[in-house]
Amino acid sequence: QVQLVESGGGLVQTGGSLRLSCTASGRTFSSYAMGWFRQAPGKEREFVAAIIYHGDNTYYADSVRGRFTISRDNAKSTMYLQMNSLKPEDTAVYYCTADGKGYSASYYRFHDMDFWGKGTLVTVSS
Repeated sequence: QVQLVESGGGLVQTGGSLRLSCTASGRTFSSYAMGWFRQAPGKEREFVAAIIYHGDNTYYADSVRGRFTISRDNAKSTMYLQMNSLKPEDTAVYYCTADGKGYSASYYRFHDMDFWGKGTLVTVSS
């Protein structure tokens, strides 16, 4: 089991930046694939980004590639999502996720991870 807690959400204007953090507790952090998913009001949940083990394998949704950067610090058991050039359509609850199955980052574009945080709200005003 792993417990995940997100932080860093808030209100930002279009074009602004935010950095989300996710701190994990439980089993060895570095053994887990980590990711971010989001759910906008009235929409289905969608994949945002994933990162594997030591950060040498990452994958992004087309909608955020080039604007968002996922990273992890295994020594701190923490994952980050740096979000730049934010748009109103990025408004959503962002969920930190973890998975121990050992697949590549691109696998999670179409598959959920096993463990989920409670989410943090990001609101981008126009």
